[in-house]
Amino acid sequence: MYWNEMMRQMNDIGIGSLVIVGLISVFIGAVAAVQFAYQLNGQLIPRYYIGYIVRDLAIIELSPTITCLVLAGKVGSNMAAEIGGMRQKEHIDAMEIMGVNTSAFLVLPKVLAAMCVIPLLVAISAFVSIIGGYLATVPTDLISNGDYVRGLRSFFVPYNVFMMFVKAFTYSFLLTSISCYQGY
Repeated sequence: MYWNEMMRQMNDIGIGSLVIVGLISVFIGAVAAVQFAYQLNGQLIPRYYIGYIVRDLAIIELSPTITCLVLAGKVGSNMAAEIGGMRQKEHIDAMEIMGVNTSAFLVLPKVLAAMCVIPLLVAISAFVSIIGGYLATVPTDLISNGDYVRGLRSFFVPYNVFMMFVKAFTYSFLLTSISCYQGY
C-alpha cells in the first residue's frame, strides 16, 4: 500500500515536473552563458572560462536552487491542496476511524518520493543547463565548440556535485514536509 502510493507520488513529482524543469534549465544555462560571454568580451580572460562558469554556476547554485523553488510552487502546492482537500472532505477523519495512521499514509510516501526524485530532477537540470549554455553560445559563434568543451573540463571539483545533491535532498525534504504539514 505504501509502495504503490510512493510510486504514484514519484510519477507525479518526477514525470509531471520534467517539462518545466527542462525548460527552465535550458534558459538558466543559456542566459548565464550569453551574459558571461558579453561581460568577458574584450577582457584578458580566456574565452573557455565561459564553459567553466556555466558548469559551476549550474552545478553549485542555480540547478538545485531554482529547480527546487519551482518545485516548491508546483509540487508543494499540489501536496498541500491534496491533503487539505482530504481534510475538508473529512476523508482523513474517516481513515482515522478505520484505524489508518493517516500521517504515515499521507505524508511519508510523499516525502520519500520527493527525496528520491527531486535529486534526479536537479541532476537533469544541471545537465540541461550545460547543454543550454552550449546551444546559446556555440551555434551563435560567441565561442567555439573547443573552447566551451575545454571550459567544461577545466578545474572540475567532484565535491561540487556532492554539494548539489546535498542541497537537493535538503530542499526536497523541506518543501514536501512543510507543504504536507500545512495541508494536514
